[in-house]
Amino acid sequence: INQIQEARGSKVICYVTGDRQNLPTKIAHDCHPLIFSHLREIGTTNKIDLFLYTQGGITVAGWGLVHLIREFCEVFGILVPFRALSCGTLICLGADEIVMGRLGQLGPIDPSTQNPFNPPIPGVPISPQNTLPMNVEDVVSFIDLAKREIGLKGDVGLSVALETLSKMNPCAPLALGAAHRVRPQIVMLAKGLLKIHMADRPKEIKRIVEILAKQLGSHDYLIGRKEAKEIGLKVTDASTEVETLIWELYSEYEGMMELNTPYSPQTFLGQQQSATGTFNRAAIESEIMTHIFRTIKQVNRITIAPPVVPVPTPGHQEMVIDEGWIRYS
Repeated sequence: INQIQEARGSKVICYVTGDRQNLPTKIAHDCHPLIFSHLREIGTTNKIDLFLYTQGGITVAGWGLVHLIREFCEVFGILVPFRALSCGTLICLGADEIVMGRLGQLGPIDPSTQNPFNPPIPGVPISPQNTLPMNVEDVVSFIDLAKREIGLKGDVGLSVALETLSKMNPCAPLALGAAHRVRPQIVMLAKGLLKIHMADRPKEIKRIVEILAKQLGSHDYLIGRKEAKEIGLKVTDASTEVETLIWELYSEYEGMMELNTPYSPQTFLGQQQSATGTFNRAAIESEIMTHIFRTIKQVNRITIAPPVVPVPTPGHQEMVIDEGWIRYS
């Protein structure tokens, strides 16, 4: 971190939300007080760089993070060694400079909603928390499909489409309503962040938001630094020195969180009948202190017996013993 600060002439705060398979984390509101504690120690300064790695998260949490950091600096930069997707890209819109390495990736900002009205996750116990996320642009595409390809027109056509969805899932209209509400919100948030440093270019802001929120076809679409520049984002190619430093730092987090090793209870147990594991899942760090989001869980090997399954079947049971942010000075 100190080497990056020297190379960039800035103060650096790192925010890494791990995306280890089956142990993911995301950008959320709990980052605000933690990053605030780092900012208070750093104090008001000319330039702050946010080192960011994330698959995304809660959009309004990203919006709040940008405004929080900007309370402490005149120039706000973001360092992207690899992924800054979805909400991570939204955060980038609020930066004066986005410094991307050659593997740097941004993505669409069209949001997904997850609420009790969404369809349940197959094979998982039904609860308000265990629902499938619903992508807003998928909803719009469904209506467009009904109108253009199937030939449903006007209010009658829309009624038929909604009736079909309702038969498949009685809560579908409410889920659709929730999805519709967040669509104008993401446009508002994106425009608001771009206005911070592009207030004199409203047409350019509108064009950028249209591309990122509506025109990229799939939420999985990846935007490299060349395309990001073409879109109109304030992207700077990382120098050889900075790219090396931010990649080395990312690699440290990758190793600490085992991002390239999918988690499975069976593999974790190995030949044991029971084991307790500690999993580092997210990090917020500066030169002053470190916060790690850590989960401690116990995993037991069990046999699932009839009548739950037709024949006795090996399985596992997991219990979270402790979970939360831990500070290291």
